[in-house]
Amino acid sequence: MEQKVMKKRKAFISGMILALLCAAILIPAASLVIWVFTERWAWPGLFPQVFSDRAVMEIVRRKGELASLMTSSIMISSVVALLSAFAGVLTSRALILYRFRGRNLISFFVVLPLMVPTTVFAMGIQITFIRLGLNNTVTGVILAHLIYSLPYAVRLIMDGTQAAGIALEEQARVLGASSFQAFRRTTLPMLVPVILSAVSMAYIVSFSQYFLTLLLGGGRIKTFAVVMVPYLQSGSRNIACIYSILFMGITLMVFAVFERIAGHWTRQMVGGYYES
Repeated sequence: MEQKVMKKRKAFISGMILALLCAAILIPAASLVIWVFTERWAWPGLFPQVFSDRAVMEIVRRKGELASLMTSSIMISSVVALLSAFAGVLTSRALILYRFRGRNLISFFVVLPLMVPTTVFAMGIQITFIRLGLNNTVTGVILAHLIYSLPYAVRLIMDGTQAAGIALEEQARVLGASSFQAFRRTTLPMLVPVILSAVSMAYIVSFSQYFLTLLLGGGRIKTFAVVMVPYLQSGSRNIACIYSILFMGITLMVFAVFERIAGHWTRQMVGGYYES
């Protein structure tokens, strides 16, 4: 009897925590939707005083420009995410599975961009990019985003690589597989969830970059964040909210595509083993 009471109490506490977490997410999201159609909502009123479709009409009027903007933003961030994951796998394997001179120094340089403020990093790298002819170019923006996103990907994949180890690859090598075949058939399927997390993190870091893109792109390379942030800083709250909803929707949609691709790739690679 006492055990049942304890289980009910734990279930109640878990339900309350889950409800609070859902409320912390859904209430701000609901307020964004309300503000899209609100022109004036003054304190202490419980309900908006003036409604307006100005934000929706602004999006409809600029739908062609926004479609192009979303496409370019998604392409830049996706390239950054995939390059971050690829470089993260190679770097993680080198740092976890091998011992060589300068290993600790390389490990420090990998996380160094996280220790430097974005403004300082952007100002320093802009000087370098100007000399290399990469300033105000898509390539320069992608490289800058890659440098800033790579530490997140490396740290995530390092944990997965350390957990997976190299024992299965060594057994596959003993059975006649090449180095790449051993990695592809044993370690890579286990790393797919971690790689997906790294891709998602690198994507959102790149997609939400404002100052870095504005400075290195020189205003010529426009992304969704570059257009959205000025509205957030202005008094056009309804337009800022509809841009925020679009930002959230695009991100969730891309994440769903990433997860679907990763799931399909894993099933093709290992024949559905991980679903059994």
